[in-house]
Amino acid sequence: MKRPMGRAAVLKAVVGAMSPLKSALAAWEQGAASFGRVDEWSDIDLCVIAGDKGAEPIFRAVENALAKEYGIARKFRLPEPTWHGHSQCFYALKGASPFLFVDMAVMKRSRKDRFLEYSIHGPPKVLFDKLRLVRDDTPKVLDFAKKIEGRLQFLKNTFEMFQVEVMKELNRGNDIEALAFYNGMTLRPLVEALRIKHCPWRYNFHTRYVYYDLPKPIVKRLHGFAYVADAKALGRKRAEAEKWFWQVVNEIDMRDVKNLLSKTGYKRQK
Repeated sequence: MKRPMGRAAVLKAVVGAMSPLKSALAAWEQGAASFGRVDEWSDIDLCVIAGDKGAEPIFRAVENALAKEYGIARKFRLPEPTWHGHSQCFYALKGASPFLFVDMAVMKRSRKDRFLEYSIHGPPKVLFDKLRLVRDDTPKVLDFAKKIEGRLQFLKNTFEMFQVEVMKELNRGNDIEALAFYNGMTLRPLVEALRIKHCPWRYNFHTRYVYYDLPKPIVKRLHGFAYVADAKALGRKRAEAEKWFWQVVNEIDMRDVKNLLSKTGYKRQK
């Protein structure tokens, strides 16, 4: 008999399969669960810490449990080495909502970059932690501010130079290429500058969480730049976005950024 298909039941099956394994040292939910924003469209975003040679037993145990309890409709394992250095696999379940898939990353204990910067990724929802490995790794404010300052200088140095990529393709009548350059060379730096000003901990998240991280009037204004009707509108919006970019960049004071980092950083409950 198949188990109920709800989120809690799927999580129970996954945790029950891997927690008895010696190689499984800790596990937690991130993503929407970390920010208290789980809804009917949320996937199950899992992180696991394993012994350095313990990833494969964990994947096998979880796959066997999901196959037995629900059935696996589709599976995708990121080719190794992955961009983030961890092993990761996605599982879509038979009969489940297409939104309720399991996204599981298994991290070696020897690696330190575990997405545990609470001020950036939110506090994790711990499922088990045998060795107390799940702890905040948020960087110091001054160190992070220095990183942002370097990025801000990069944006200032490159933004104007690369606007010609959009304009030259518009001049050539290559509207599709112009739109791609607009998204990458105009809109993306604009969003990054807005994030530095309003949400510096996630300055490099581009449009991810933009509806939660930026003020509503800013998001409303961004809508007008995200949707482009034709080449003529693209040229006009690029010019308007350029003006907005420089306005935002010139308003940024690193003292304000440091202060905002301090105010919005994760505060552990006593």
